[in-house]
Amino acid sequence: MEPQILSPEETSRVWQQCCAQLKTELSSAVFNTWIVANPLTRLEYLDELHAQATITSPTAFHSTNVKKNFHTQLTQSLSELVRRQVEISYFIGALPQQTSPRLQGITHLLTRPEFSPSPRVEELFSSTTLESAAIDRRLLRSKQIGLRSDFTFATFAVSTSNEMAHAAATAVSNQPGSSYNPLFLYGGVGVGKTHLMHAIAHNILQANPQSQMIYCTGEEFTNEIVQAIQTKRASSFKDRYRSAQVLFIDDIQFIAGKNAVQEEFFHTFNALTKQHRQVVLTSDRPPQEIRLLEDRLRSRFEAGLMIDIQEPSFELRTAIILLKSQAQNLTLSIDLAKRIAETVDSARRIEGIITLIRSAVELQGREINQELIEQILKGAQPLEKRGLQNTSPSEIIKAVATHFSVKQIALKGKSRVKNLVSARHIAMYLLKRELSLPLTEIGRWFTSRDHTSVLHAVKKIESKLLHDAQLQREVAFICKSLTV
Repeated sequence: MEPQILSPEETSRVWQQCCAQLKTELSSAVFNTWIVANPLTRLEYLDELHAQATITSPTAFHSTNVKKNFHTQLTQSLSELVRRQVEISYFIGALPQQTSPRLQGITHLLTRPEFSPSPRVEELFSSTTLESAAIDRRLLRSKQIGLRSDFTFATFAVSTSNEMAHAAATAVSNQPGSSYNPLFLYGGVGVGKTHLMHAIAHNILQANPQSQMIYCTGEEFTNEIVQAIQTKRASSFKDRYRSAQVLFIDDIQFIAGKNAVQEEFFHTFNALTKQHRQVVLTSDRPPQEIRLLEDRLRSRFEAGLMIDIQEPSFELRTAIILLKSQAQNLTLSIDLAKRIAETVDSARRIEGIITLIRSAVELQGREINQELIEQILKGAQPLEKRGLQNTSPSEIIKAVATHFSVKQIALKGKSRVKNLVSARHIAMYLLKRELSLPLTEIGRWFTSRDHTSVLHAVKKIESKLLHDAQLQREVAFICKSLTV
């Protein structure tokens, strides 16, 4: 493409987005003094991968301090926003002539002083302020990447079934790219694979908040490739993934049988490991048992460290229950924790039980005792043990429609009425969770919706189930109705 200078209005929009992001990372004093007062005044796309930006400062003092203390943050934020590698030039003086009145007006509004005492210059760069900003940056980066804040090494219970995986994950987080590359963790649902993956990422971010890492599922990786090809942005996709310092892919088995996806992942994997960039993968089975996985990928996975994480033992489940209840500020006796461990067989289901306990305490004022635990455990039997795996998609859709008193044709249609949208999302979620249907197949049951709409629905319900007691009861009731 030919070089393109963005209009003042387009430049203004990019700068507003950049400011919105940096405002969450920095204190008000630092933000107003060193970001707002030194705006982006020119932005040029050199090609599909590179851009040139100009930051204008009122004085040489401002320019020097911005460049010294915020160059990395500005570069990273602008690069993410325009999806190109941005190089910044620093200009001293009045706003350049090409800056529109609209941009000047925005700059003027942003630089109005807040009703707070003016900080001294030395206070703006005190160790406390900068340390606080670094913590904020880590939190923001972890959210941008998609990490769960509670999935850390501190909240991971270690036992004989997972101690090797824990040790390897810790080593990788301390020296990414140097130890065990790739790291391949496999095991059943709820054994802690994703928890360890997130914990590795958190540890790396703690040491280097600017670390370029990508976390996604095998399904999301597949969807991104398809979208990149359709929108003719394959080169941007390749550049993004191959420039990562650490790549995490959860449920890598999803790419098996998809030739174009495996081809792209093969070259991405080679590009990263050749540069000693860390790759961490999880799967529900070892490489040799993943059907339709290309031999060249299987051999590369097996060349790294492969660890089988076993189902948690009774003792480990008890420890997980105590850890997760403490994290939720719930007081649970060891006897009650053991009672739960007797019934619930995976860490993922334990998390759901703890959420139900917290909801009962906070929303109903219940006391944590044997009666409450027994009441909650009644609906905690694994659904697969109740025969739901033999249920058809049409039966699930019918059960959801019946529960919410709506017609099936409306549930599967395109109406945006609130109660229909909610019921539709629950139906999609259950089809994915209980029958493990591909997103595209689920979409065909709902007026041929595309996979991105289905993925959005599934993730939305998953997120709400973590804290919405009413939704938890709705889903449990629907599942129970299917097993009667």
